[in-house]
Amino acid sequence: MKPGIACNGIILSLAVVLSACSTTQNATTASVESTAYTLKSGGHIPALQQGVSVEHATLNFAFDFNNEVLFGDTTLRLTSESAKPSVSVDLDTVFTIDEVQLNGQIIQPEHYTNTHGELIITPTSAPVFPLTVSVKYHGHPRTPPNAPWDGGVMWEQTPNGKPWLATAVQGEGCDIFWPCIDHPMGEPKTADIFITVPKGLVAASNGVLVDTTTTAEQSTYHWQTRSAHNTYGIALNVGPYDKVESTYHSVYGNSYPIVYYYLAGNGDKAQQLFDEIPPMLTFFERMIGPYPFADEKVGIVQTPHLGMEHQTINAYGNEYKKDEFGFDWLLQHEFAHEYFGNQVTNDNWDHMWIHEGLGSYMQPLFAQYLNGDLAYKTYLNNQRKGLINTHPIVSGKEMEVEQVYERGVGPALDIYYKGSWIMHTLRYLIGDQAFFDSVKILLYGTANPMPGQFSTLYRNTGDFINIVNKQTGQDLNWFFNVYLYQPELPEILQQRSDTKLKLSWLTPGDLPFPMPVEVSVNGKVTTLHLPQQNTLSVTPKDVVIVDPQSKLLRVEPRYNHVKR
Repeated sequence: MKPGIACNGIILSLAVVLSACSTTQNATTASVESTAYTLKSGGHIPALQQGVSVEHATLNFAFDFNNEVLFGDTTLRLTSESAKPSVSVDLDTVFTIDEVQLNGQIIQPEHYTNTHGELIITPTSAPVFPLTVSVKYHGHPRTPPNAPWDGGVMWEQTPNGKPWLATAVQGEGCDIFWPCIDHPMGEPKTADIFITVPKGLVAASNGVLVDTTTTAEQSTYHWQTRSAHNTYGIALNVGPYDKVESTYHSVYGNSYPIVYYYLAGNGDKAQQLFDEIPPMLTFFERMIGPYPFADEKVGIVQTPHLGMEHQTINAYGNEYKKDEFGFDWLLQHEFAHEYFGNQVTNDNWDHMWIHEGLGSYMQPLFAQYLNGDLAYKTYLNNQRKGLINTHPIVSGKEMEVEQVYERGVGPALDIYYKGSWIMHTLRYLIGDQAFFDSVKILLYGTANPMPGQFSTLYRNTGDFINIVNKQTGQDLNWFFNVYLYQPELPEILQQRSDTKLKLSWLTPGDLPFPMPVEVSVNGKVTTLHLPQQNTLSVTPKDVVIVDPQSKLLRVEPRYNHVKR
């Protein structure tokens, strides 16, 4: 990185010296509102972005912390499956665009527009792909009303008054602070990220730290990603960080670095949190498969918000809280997204349960791994209390993030807790071998993954169903039709006389649901294969428990009184 220069007292790298320098000292935190287009992420892809791939992203950032101004200089290398009359990327209209280039040639302002947040570049002759588009811009990015759920760029201060900046944009998308294709299919295949900060601050980001260039006044951190990167997972974290780091020796025989960036004064707590990471890694590798980004790092960074699954630099703000299960659930859940969300990414936010449901199932599994069956069932019971059952987990439509996460609009927390319970019940139905093989194939494309022999994948619900059907040799669409594609839970109806117990499933719309049911009679467990085998002989004195091990996700009146 070349040495930086000063503009109105702001230290900028040459890569982000903008025409805005003359106006920066008048910048304030007041800004126009982000448009509805910008605040949505995913959903319908604009015509100009359909079939367009981001082969590489070069992202340069610098900051005026006093005035909360971000300076950016982004270059994207794009390919397209078809010819396009114009080039389109997304960028929040709160930014002033200072310069646009195509293939290194400056585009005059009359040949680009950014009216609603879709930056459309129409050169004098039709663009020919592959090409590069470069955008220099500056401005005050959206301040998050309630990060990370309602996100943006956080300009905070540490207790001793130092700048502390973090980004969290899952709901709103990457265009909140850098030009991108704000859709799951817009993942940059690789990226170089340059973050210039005043000397004394540290910039932690995704991938591998290639080098740090330091002058008397500033430092530029060069981070590089080597795998396709979830769009909302590109993250900036700036603060007076200390770090603790070591090398993890994997159960697969490879090794990779672990690092935690934390604010000074938290050394003991930071070390305690850091000590949780190696056994957590061992659990994931034994249970699921090799860590996907071993050629980069396992990275955690302390943030002023609760957390987010930023690939190889997970945000952590849970205040070092261990729960009754002996681990920090936030640390473990966000790390689960390195597998479910980052290694495998849904190709449409309608399939977000793949990220959140499978990610959430890792917590009861980890509780069981650490403490046994009681912890597993207790964790599942806690998750079961949160089910809403108002919207199907999968709608079958193109969905924006908020259409999935917002209660009253989409399935909301059901993608987490109901998704976890669906996995629990599926595991009972098909057995551990088929279940975990299916999960590995979903993640890696193989049931026998080895480090360095797989790449990141896009998946959807149909892919998972096909994998499960192939692994089991059965057509289990009936299972997913009931649990994923409509909201109501199935119910076990019980008819008991002095001599018989008869069971049947009640499902919405009388959907087929031949789920076997275990029944305990005086401690002896029998499995009824409904609907054909649906009756047991009992006497009035028998103690009968249907589903004694709580393997089935179903209507249970005992949860009706729980506030959700």
